[in-house]
Amino acid sequence: MFQNIIKNLSRFVTLTPEEEKIYEDLLTLQKFPKKTILLREGEICQFEGFIKEGCIRAYYLDENGFEVTILFAVEDWWITDIASFNNQIPSRIFIETLEDSEIYMLTPETKEELLQKVPKFERAFRLMMQKYVVTLQNRLINTISQPASERYLEFIRVYPTIPQRVAQYYIASYLGVSKEFVSTIRKRLANKEK
Repeated sequence: MFQNIIKNLSRFVTLTPEEEKIYEDLLTLQKFPKKTILLREGEICQFEGFIKEGCIRAYYLDENGFEVTILFAVEDWWITDIASFNNQIPSRIFIETLEDSEIYMLTPETKEELLQKVPKFERAFRLMMQKYVVTLQNRLINTISQPASERYLEFIRVYPTIPQRVAQYYIASYLGVSKEFVSTIRKRLANKEK
């Protein structure tokens, strides 16, 4: 049952069977139907989640009330509001399931207990955080410096399964373009492949 999350973690640290058991005992597997809001703006995030199954997005509302997608997360990815979870401050984002989802959850309390009982998780979470920061930095640079068509190509490189799983307007809001642009570039790429 916990194979995916243990495999994901093994990229960063090697756990003994006893340490794996401690980890498994502190995780809770929760199931959420499609379109469930896991976190709302203004709430304090009480979870770090590893996605066993499903597709989730994080977004915020801009000054005009439009949803701006800031990230997608699928199987074997983590999802949380880092600032809200770590600092226990109100969130500035929403987190929503786009498909029926199963998520292994840690709360602030269970994560702290895990770090106390198995100190090597400090290293694992630090390395995961570094990887996440690199991803965000690349996204920021690409958003500023690349034309929209190149941003789309980078998007499908990072998220190869997302275009088949979510509505085009979510992808458009992630890229900062219209859904018509996404449709046009997808057609252009499909024609190149013929």
